[in-house]
Amino acid sequence: MTAGFDRRSLLAGSLLGAGSLALPRLAFAQGTGSRNLLFVLLRGAADGMAMLAPVGDPGFEALRAATLADYENAPRIGSFFAVHPALAEIAKSAAAGEALFVHAAATAYRERSHFDGQNLLESGGTAPYTTKDGWLNRLAGLMNEGAPAPLRALAIAPAVPLALRGDAPVSNYAPSALPQASEDLLARVSLLYGADGELGPLWARALETRAMAADDGLTNLRDASAAGELAASLMRGEGGARIGMIELGGWDTHANQRGAFARSARQLDALLAAYKAGMGAGWANTVVVVATEFGRTARLNGTGGTDHGTASAALVMGGAVRGGRVIADWPGLADGKLYEGRDLAPTIALESVIAGAVAEHLRLDPKLAMARLFPGRGDAPLSGIIRA
Repeated sequence: MTAGFDRRSLLAGSLLGAGSLALPRLAFAQGTGSRNLLFVLLRGAADGMAMLAPVGDPGFEALRAATLADYENAPRIGSFFAVHPALAEIAKSAAAGEALFVHAAATAYRERSHFDGQNLLESGGTAPYTTKDGWLNRLAGLMNEGAPAPLRALAIAPAVPLALRGDAPVSNYAPSALPQASEDLLARVSLLYGADGELGPLWARALETRAMAADDGLTNLRDASAAGELAASLMRGEGGARIGMIELGGWDTHANQRGAFARSARQLDALLAAYKAGMGAGWANTVVVVATEFGRTARLNGTGGTDHGTASAALVMGGAVRGGRVIADWPGLADGKLYEGRDLAPTIALESVIAGAVAEHLRLDPKLAMARLFPGRGDAPLSGIIRA
């Protein structure tokens, strides 16, 4: 494989939880047809340089000599980047043209607080805590405009995360170790809400979600493979959610990063592999966007970890993705090229990656998507992510 390199892009290679009586907000999808979008948020600042190592940059060895052995036989995308070996299934998807990475990407946030960074990524605002709803909820609202019925948006989480909060109807589902609610109790609640014009339909949708996940056998979301299967079961087919979100923690690797990152990366890999398998034929019309609030320091610290940084890597994966490549305006790893002398410098706006992928996949006007999902930005949506 050959790799072309320029300053703009580096193209390397061609609800009702089990046992819970919480009342979720639910509605069905119409506007997106059979196209599905899953957003995976990696909480804790995942290290993009571990996820996709720039082994072709001479500065990488100087900064991370202790990790070089991890990439000796790792899958490559071109000659410049190596995929972490724990991401084996993702690497296979990239080789099959169904996954791409965007490197040296970051939101507009330039500080290093997990809380503030996650708030900005989820809200899509221009500063932390200035925007009260989430970009994924605004996407649902945009898709609902002119639709005969609102689409179904669902978080696979114990509570609705900020990215999905807002005016558009959404729900959440998470397995529980608590005993199942009895059918008699559910019937009584159905009678109570049935005549209510607002609560009745929402309760009915909640029961449908419960029925779709009734046989999941899970008591929590710690089994990444099972969680991926669950997400697929709730998103495939006509009755499934068209927009979904799932969260993975454990990426704050201040010490002993090699082991800690590998464990988290295996979870991500297992989740996405199970989700892909579970979507079946629907995978052809599916896009998964994986992002984190910011990256890690370029240098390892004294405990073999990395501290809070700036730019990281994002992943776009799915049967609809024009994959097999890395998109990057690579900044370089020489001392003079590092952001504030310590971090991988951001050269691509993460907001433009998300808006571009979402707009192309869901057939939205890219400028409108950028303006609605991430208002106040001057960046143009990234194009060419999804197959025409």
